[in-house]
Amino acid sequence: MKFRRQRGEEIGVNLTPLIDVVFLLLIFFMVSTTFKKETHISLNLPEAEGEQVKAENNQIEIVISAKGEFSINERALINNEFGTLRAAIKKVGKGDTELPVIISADGNAPHQAVVNAMDAAGQLGYSRLSITTRQRDVQ
Repeated sequence: MKFRRQRGEEIGVNLTPLIDVVFLLLIFFMVSTTFKKETHISLNLPEAEGEQVKAENNQIEIVISAKGEFSINERALINNEFGTLRAAIKKVGKGDTELPVIISADGNAPHQAVVNAMDAAGQLGYSRLSITTRQRDVQ
């Protein structure tokens, strides 16, 4: 059997199905990918003299920025309202009121933000409360 090719007919590879598959894979990966937004708060801790305390593994650390923004165990809160702070402490603590609560507030943080953090922890029954500072430079 002899197959003859007609003149003027080009032989080629149809790329349309390949492009369709690539676009479907692209859409799949775009939809299934999650993005993690990490926020880091820069703190300028107040200075004090005293003995350094060893950090425990299980603890609740409340960080307050100079603008009064809260972060609990390195996770920023969506807003600075008292109810949100209280709910976040309750969620992180999982009902264990024996966990130590450590407040790390920037030296320029609003005093009201520190009081709110202490009040929220107190209302939930946490009694092991401490405030962090940095060692004073000896000259």
